[in-house]
Amino acid sequence: MIRQRVLVVEDDAAIRRGIADSLRFGGYEVSESADGEAGLTAALTAGIDLVLLDVLMPKVDGFTVLTRLRAARPSIPVIMLTAKGEEADRVRGLRAGADDYVVKPFGATELLARVAAVLRRSPERPDDIQQVTIAGRVIDLARREVRFADGTTALLSEREAHTLAHLARNRGRAISRDELLQSVWGLDPRGVQTRTVDMTIARLRELLRDDPQAPTVITTVRAKGYMLAHDASSSPPASSAEPDPRAFYREPAP
Repeated sequence: MIRQRVLVVEDDAAIRRGIADSLRFGGYEVSESADGEAGLTAALTAGIDLVLLDVLMPKVDGFTVLTRLRAARPSIPVIMLTAKGEEADRVRGLRAGADDYVVKPFGATELLARVAAVLRRSPERPDDIQQVTIAGRVIDLARREVRFADGTTALLSEREAHTLAHLARNRGRAISRDELLQSVWGLDPRGVQTRTVDMTIARLRELLRDDPQAPTVITTVRAKGYMLAHDASSSPPASSAEPDPRAFYREPAP
């Protein structure tokens, strides 16, 4: 199953770990950043579906991160986290473009409910895609197989299915090699020299019977990356499980 990815930007290691554990228990993939500068970079390059953003952080504060993130990716959902309960801070965050605002301490059940609610109403929400149909090909990501109009099939590896799912989630947008390395392989692309992404795309084109000289299913966008063809359609799962209420996080007492 392809899971949605949440980025936790929080400088307190214990709090960040508690939030991340609760999110993983709730079925999400989690990335973590310990300061605003690193968080902004991850939010812009790592294929993140939602950001949990602390306000008071070193290097760059949460309000500044939110402003810069909104300028670059205006529709990515953001939930602000803060120990401050003042109305002025909540209003400032919401006016800056935050989708929701959670005041510490909070329970994991509340946090998971807020994350799910924001993702449901977000225009950038990437449903847990299970099937993509394009140009006579039915790509079943749940079964990791491709079914062709002539009745034949081809099997996908887990990594190939994850790569296709990420492209399908972001159809209409060119996905860079760095983003694929982070979102699919979980690798930091800084300083990494690898042809892994290109080799996987080449293998996918072969499996999809996509002409490598003039691909029409997975296209190459010069200097930007790869993109699933525009006429792709996808089907989300019929239902999703509720988060387990036993998961719980509470900020440590001072």
